[in-house]
Amino acid sequence: MTFDKDKASIAAVLDAVREGHRRKDAASIGAQFATEAVLFDLAPPLAHGFDVPGMAAWLDKWEGPVEIEERDLKVVVSGDLAVCYGLQKMAAITGEGESAEWWQRLTVCLARTDGEWKIVHEHTSVPFHMDGSFRAAVDLEP
Repeated sequence: MTFDKDKASIAAVLDAVREGHRRKDAASIGAQFATEAVLFDLAPPLAHGFDVPGMAAWLDKWEGPVEIEERDLKVVVSGDLAVCYGLQKMAAITGEGESAEWWQRLTVCLARTDGEWKIVHEHTSVPFHMDGSFRAAVDLEP
């Protein structure tokens, strides 16, 4: 496969994750992850596998779609491994009807097995204030 075809296939995986959030479809999001995938998400624990029921419960806490926007996303492909990194904005309406949005850092590692790209690792994080308060800095914008 050429690099352009690989990038298009990887973009399709990320698009499916984004669309799954928008449609609040945890199973379609989970289908983009390898069985052995390890996630380092914002919420505890420090590491876990993809949890379809847990994702469904999280999505259900929001009114309407959960929108995702990436910015400055870079894709590096080497053989059957790929790394994507950049910034990601999450936006949704809380159960109380309030708008919630934040920018976070995103790193996604994919592996190609039997010609199909799957996410094997995802890491999201937000900076925190170093003033002793340890508050998440969710008000930052690129």
